[in-house]
Amino acid sequence: MKNRTVLISGAGVAGTALAYWLRRHGFAPTVVERAPALRDGGYKVDIRGAAVEVARRMGVLDQIRRERTDVRQGSFVNAAGRRVASMEGDDFGGRTGEDAELLRGDLNRMLYDLTKDDVEYLFDSSIAAVADTAGGVRVTFDSGATREFDLVVGADGLRSVTRRLVFGPEEDYVHDLGYHVSIFSVGNHLGLDREEVTYVSPGRTALMYSTAKDTGAKAMFLFASGPLEYDRRDRERQQSLLAAAYATDTWEVPRLLAAMSSAPDFYFDSVSQVRMDRWSKGRVVLLGDAGYCASPASGQGTSLALVGAYVLAGELAAAGGDHGAAFDLYEKEMRHFVEENQKLGPQNVKHMVLGSRGLIRFQMTMLRIMPYMPGKDRVIAKILEPIHKAANAISLKDY
Repeated sequence: MKNRTVLISGAGVAGTALAYWLRRHGFAPTVVERAPALRDGGYKVDIRGAAVEVARRMGVLDQIRRERTDVRQGSFVNAAGRRVASMEGDDFGGRTGEDAELLRGDLNRMLYDLTKDDVEYLFDSSIAAVADTAGGVRVTFDSGATREFDLVVGADGLRSVTRRLVFGPEEDYVHDLGYHVSIFSVGNHLGLDREEVTYVSPGRTALMYSTAKDTGAKAMFLFASGPLEYDRRDRERQQSLLAAAYATDTWEVPRLLAAMSSAPDFYFDSVSQVRMDRWSKGRVVLLGDAGYCASPASGQGTSLALVGAYVLAGELAAAGGDHGAAFDLYEKEMRHFVEENQKLGPQNVKHMVLGSRGLIRFQMTMLRIMPYMPGKDRVIAKILEPIHKAANAISLKDY
């Protein structure tokens, strides 16, 4: 086997899943993660279509089912908090068949536990420089230490440091869809029991949900915006931008915003996609959001990460470690799947954030009467068809 030693930047779902498959195929992966420990908690994520089969092949599908959020109902509320339309949780979340929803941190912990005993993890560290050598890659870490690896994988998310170091400036690849998103933990002051409630105003959506695995709740904000000026490390500035965007909203919005200053997991970023003509350069390759983020609005980021990890490791194994051939086949296998899932982001976000009161009234009316419509199940299936077509837009090889 050539090119056995592989450095993976990022211990998220993509990185830990790749570490599992590489180790299973006989490689020696090392995972570097800038956080001081594995990131627990986080928002809820979906596993659909081909990703369900990947989870089955990893032997974790039953465990995923045990960790499901079990959200039973999704509702829209008016400014007074009255529920004006409700749907079953799976219909609300676009899930059918074997699809499953769980907290990102629970999935990440699950994959880490599969690998922690035979994969090297370097926490509280990150890549600072990458340089080609005669037969590999010399990596300099932020500590100043250097090591050599046969291959490097950037699985470090939308704001990938690996991509910037090897492929060039972020603005060449990250495309803002015209929205921003924020999510953080809050107290469950509404007493929600495995329920998601959503409040919609023109250009802005706010929601709150509770899950079976969390005694608290999460608040999420999604709003239309042009480019915003802020430092990604400046939490106070991000929170002021969020507060300004929702300054005129009612429902529970003021109370939720008041909780953000004490939230341990405050997140704020643009709703963006990563679009690249090529995901590899020399001995460096990108995986998941770093190479082909479909945006949170797609609902497919986790599935893309799981499937991408399976295919990348499988092609490396099938090619005997020949990285050039493997990277070419990885792109060939994944490109259509990625493109189909990236189409979902711009489509979905327009239904999540409505631009006028007229559109809001129309959507609320349709949601309110849907349970009483003849052929309701066929209508829902037609609505969900694009996401399930995209989720299954790849035939998995047996590696």
